[in-house]
Amino acid sequence: MADRPPLPPFTLEAARQKVQAAEDAWNSRDPERVSLAYSEDSVWRNRDRFVRGRKEIVEFLTQKWERELDYALRKSLWTFADNRIAVRFQYECRDATGVWCRSYGNENWEFDGHGLMTRREASINDVVIDASERRIFGPRPEGERELEIPLQ
Repeated sequence: MADRPPLPPFTLEAARQKVQAAEDAWNSRDPERVSLAYSEDSVWRNRDRFVRGRKEIVEFLTQKWERELDYALRKSLWTFADNRIAVRFQYECRDATGVWCRSYGNENWEFDGHGLMTRREASINDVVIDASERRIFGPRPEGERELEIPLQ
């Protein structure tokens, strides 16, 4: 099995790198690419859905990005210890009718010794927004990396 650095136990810099790598992967909206960060038997709780393993992760993300159009995400490190990282995030997307939404959430991640995520617990709330209220336009520019997300 190939390692997926950075590996636990995480330092502050390694935890930040892991969070940014996750943000970059999710902003690609490529389910196969995203799935490679997770162990073969990874377990997710995403809102009220339970997902197990890479195959289900790919299916889940494929369905997600078919309905969440123009998806753009920001993650920030909340805290970390040993092989665990907690993040908070916001993302914006629109549905097929053009209604925009901003979703706020928290995730708890647990990693194996190879740096693959074995567990992901996500709690997410959605707020309908007007297109004029959008703040997230595509992947985070290089100059904005490691900045905190506004809580509004």
